[in-house]
Amino acid sequence: MIQIKEIDLRIQNMRTRMPFKFGISTMTAVPHLVLGMVLEVDGRTGRGYAADHLPPKWFTKNPDTSLEDEVEDMIAVIRHASDAALTIGPAPEPFTLWRELYEAQKPWGTERGFAPLLWGLGTSLVERAMIEAFCRLQGTNFGQAVRSNAFGLRLDAFNPNLRDLEPADVLPDAPITVTNVRHTVGLGDPLTRPEIPPEELCNDGLPQSLDEVIDTYGISYFKIKLFGDKERDFDRLKQAAEIIGGRLDHYAFTLDGNENYGDMESFRSFWEALRADRDLTKFLRRLICIEQPLHRNIALDEAVRRHFQAWADRPSFIIDESDGDIGDVERAVDIGYAGTSYKNCKGVFKGLSNAANLKYLSNQHPERAYVLTSEDLSNIAPIALMQDLAVLATLGVDHTERNSHHYFKGITVWPDEVQVQVVKCHPDLFDLHADGFPCMRIRQGRINMESVTTSPFGVGFEFEDQLSAQLTPLDDWRYASLDDG
Repeated sequence: MIQIKEIDLRIQNMRTRMPFKFGISTMTAVPHLVLGMVLEVDGRTGRGYAADHLPPKWFTKNPDTSLEDEVEDMIAVIRHASDAALTIGPAPEPFTLWRELYEAQKPWGTERGFAPLLWGLGTSLVERAMIEAFCRLQGTNFGQAVRSNAFGLRLDAFNPNLRDLEPADVLPDAPITVTNVRHTVGLGDPLTRPEIPPEELCNDGLPQSLDEVIDTYGISYFKIKLFGDKERDFDRLKQAAEIIGGRLDHYAFTLDGNENYGDMESFRSFWEALRADRDLTKFLRRLICIEQPLHRNIALDEAVRRHFQAWADRPSFIIDESDGDIGDVERAVDIGYAGTSYKNCKGVFKGLSNAANLKYLSNQHPERAYVLTSEDLSNIAPIALMQDLAVLATLGVDHTERNSHHYFKGITVWPDEVQVQVVKCHPDLFDLHADGFPCMRIRQGRINMESVTTSPFGVGFEFEDQLSAQLTPLDDWRYASLDDG
């Protein structure tokens, strides 16, 4: 039997090395929340952790709320999930405990008008810390635990069509250990170094513009964000295509609509303009999919189904922000989307069920191409990044959006002893920059994750003493401290 005995919430303020503009927000400083847990399994106790940025304007995408109010809402859902987790159980296995927590969190969040993506953040943080503590106590790693179903995951709890499937039936035989980094081209990112004003140059030894990123890391996968403005997007995409195509013979990319297009007609007009430009013909052949062009409030409307039915040669579309609750992916696929994204912040068990459902649909409808991508929330080491990589390695996703190494200067925000531990435990994933700070080890556009897959849940070491000394208890943290810089 398992039960959650303690939960501790702490925050570390972080500043980016360059602004990250996504959707309707620009991130220059962000609170990074760490959830620590004591879990009891059959009378033995152990610790687990989970962590995420609390980035305003992603979990809700509401232009009318203040950044401070959005952070407070994120904290509220995390507090409620943490408090609820301490009142449930004991349970026979982690999945049952998670399901009880989900059933406590959903009505509470719905009653307060919180979007599923938002109230689900609290559930997912508790879930991830529980998974890490459970794997540590059981002496196993995430990939082994999923394949042996040590978590007690019942896929038919998400979709009755999956009743005859076990997790191992829909996963590769073993986790992958290498994946391609899909580089984020943010809305404010410079495409070439000469266009960067002198006062905005980072000069920290890391690449800043798109051309520098390709030359430094050998990146060949890209995620290009869109403004939702046909002319601006066309001009920027054409410039990006010239840079990428001029440097690489083999590449692929996704487009991220960031919910910025008001309707499918306007996006189709943009797409047809791209197709009409002969200079973009080769580039567009490398498109993997288009991610969430419409706001979540309309993305799953019946009107979208009608547009898809009338657009036979449409590119592959997936949802991201619309994938907030159980059943959303099934609804999206029924409407005509090709799939969804995986992010730890949307839930590990739910994400595994989405992968299983897409695998099931692929077997049932081999004429359709279904898509599961791996997307980022600027996950930074040593917790959020490693845990997200542990799941995508288990899923076998061969390219993943990663950008914390681009928008942050390595992992220098953490105490020296944590930085040392990261490099020591993950020498395949991190090494020392020439200037002496740890940074992600990207070679020929790829990262190695073997150390992640053999750790309990990606992290590979315990560091509660260092975190306790460095991080601010949530009760003592104030939003205004982000300005202290």
